Amino acid sequence: MELDERLNQAARVLRDADALLVTAGAGMGVDSGLPDFRGNEGFWKAYPPMARLGVSFVEMANPWWFERDPAFAWGFYGHRLNLYRRTVPHAGFGRLLEIGKAKRDGYFVFTSNVDGQFQIAGYDEDRIEECHGSIHHLQCTRPCSQNIWEARGMSLEVDETQFRACDPLPHCPRCGALARPNVLMFNDWDWIPHRTRMQGERFHRWLEGLTARKARLAVVELGAGEAVATVRMTSEAAARPERATLIRINPRDTDVPPGQLSIPLGAEEGILRITEPAPA
Repeated sequence: MELDERLNQAARVLRDADALLVTAGAGMGVDSGLPDFRGNEGFWKAYPPMARLGVSFVEMANPWWFERDPAFAWGFYGHRLNLYRRTVPHAGFGRLLEIGKAKRDGYFVFTSNVDGQFQIAGYDEDRIEECHGSIHHLQCTRPCSQNIWEARGMSLEVDETQFRACDPLPHCPRCGALARPNVLMFNDWDWIPHRTRMQGERFHRWLEGLTARKARLAVVELGAGEAVATVRMTSEAAARPERATLIRINPRDTDVPPGQLSIPLGAEEGILRITEPAPA
């Protein structure tokens, strides 16, 4: 099937759906100017000090650093927090939100991204599941309790030549120990999951309601690669019922299950092209 035909078919699916599920991986933010951590080259381009040290993203995204070198750990996560706070979500975010709000059965977002870009773009906090947590929320490194708190009032200065955070570093208001982002890292046994778990419960209740009402569901997946397959698996599971269709927008990993749609474009371009107004 030619690309134009797939785009037209995707546009019809989106137009006729009663509900919209947006699923997003790291590629969703690239068109907003966020760094691409795909492979060590992309990571090291964004963080030259890690290249000099030979530290990969998998090695850096490890809670062990908060114990070994807190300023280095918070240099990495503090820089990302500051970057995400000042990033303006690309036009595709707003286009999908407008469509989702107009649907009879509404919308939901499932994302592996911790950047909070959907909230910044105006999506309802109660209609988002962040399966890996959020950098905009903090927890204790010990942890001394199950408390999770917002990072909204926290300001962190980072020396971007070395990617080291300057004092004072964030601390737990309950016990005074070092705080860390409420983000699921690699080899992470101390992540506190209850915020994400509650989001997941709301998501599953929404899906169950769609099934009960026999609603037509459009699943628009964006920038979700095969390396960490959580988003892709969630998209495909949601699209299994007869009245659901998956539209996978991805410039690299383009395979889809039979009967689903593959759009080999970047996130922003793909969204805008399947949501263009029909010609008069």
